[in-house]
Amino acid sequence: MVIRSVDLRSDTVTRPTDAMREAMASAEVDDDILGYDPTARHLEEEMAKMMGKEAALFVPSGTMGNLICVMVHCDVRGSEVILGDNSHIHVYENGGISTIGGVHPKTIKNEEDGTMDLRAIEAAIRDPKGSTFYPTTRLICLENTHANSGGRCLSAEYTDRVGEIAKRHGLKLHIDGARLFNASIALGVPVHRLVEAADSVSVCLSKGLGAPVGTVIVGSLSLIEKAKTLRKTLGGGMRQIGVLCAAALVALQENLPKLQSDHKKAKLLAEGLNQMKGIRINVVAVETNMVRIVNTLVVLSTIMFNYFCLKIQIFMDMEDGSRLTAEKLRKCLTDYGILVLPGNSPRIRMVIHHQITTSDVHYTLSCLQQAMQTIQEPSRN
Repeated sequence: MVIRSVDLRSDTVTRPTDAMREAMASAEVDDDILGYDPTARHLEEEMAKMMGKEAALFVPSGTMGNLICVMVHCDVRGSEVILGDNSHIHVYENGGISTIGGVHPKTIKNEEDGTMDLRAIEAAIRDPKGSTFYPTTRLICLENTHANSGGRCLSAEYTDRVGEIAKRHGLKLHIDGARLFNASIALGVPVHRLVEAADSVSVCLSKGLGAPVGTVIVGSLSLIEKAKTLRKTLGGGMRQIGVLCAAALVALQENLPKLQSDHKKAKLLAEGLNQMKGIRINVVAVETNMVRIVNTLVVLSTIMFNYFCLKIQIFMDMEDGSRLTAEKLRKCLTDYGILVLPGNSPRIRMVIHHQITTSDVHYTLSCLQQAMQTIQEPSRN
């Protein structure tokens, strides 16, 4: 019988705190489509200030935020955007930039650290003289942190260099910053510095930050005005959104002080994994916010730290022929009340967020050890 539940599927499963619910219930609201919701204005002004941009706009999701920014910059159908082949926009957003925006993706290989080779980026820019035959390059997209590369951080210097390439060729630069605060903390660089070279940025509110809904787009006043029109076109215009923005404002204040505690939970989990039989931590691969743990049966990789609360993301790779498969382990953990998210076979993912306690971490380690033994040595159980 399951005696407790530990939900490690994602940092998007967090519930609004009591303070968030109270703020939502008492939020001062008005019609945001008409531009009069005071709580929405407050959140947007705060986010624009934090990011060092002129203006901001609340949208329902990160996918919509990225789509809007791409469409603002690529306002002629058949335009081309240069982006990573393993980026979230290209892989996980349903091809919206093409199917809805009419924008052609030109993919560049993402390196292990989430970057794209600068020479490859420049070489991918179309010669304007060939516009009769080729799409016209108008935009470059970066992702910081880069989720599919294990939450790797793009430095301000790298982003600056990409920005220089963009400016040299008359292009714009967009940053998918769903976990941008992650990079800020890991690199020790103010968040506004990381996006200084960007013309637009999308920042998620409902991942590590722990708000129930939403993303904020930041950029110039003219970009945000165009974004408002596209938001309405895409069905993202909402009326009294101050109810949602109030929760995000609380999240900014409430979860920031929890960061240090969450870091300790991440270290506790990593140390516990390291003590399990056959698991070792590849210290050389540790880059402040990433730990790659290798086992002859299991490869556990990627510890990601978000800004206001921690996200620890662990991928488990199972070798062919091993008794220990991702699905077996997932089912076994479910029996203990531990929920994990299946990844690309043969992977599973575990995510720690601010509503996971130290006791939950201890419980997870204990159950994980028992699950591994149960699967690998069934005759003993």
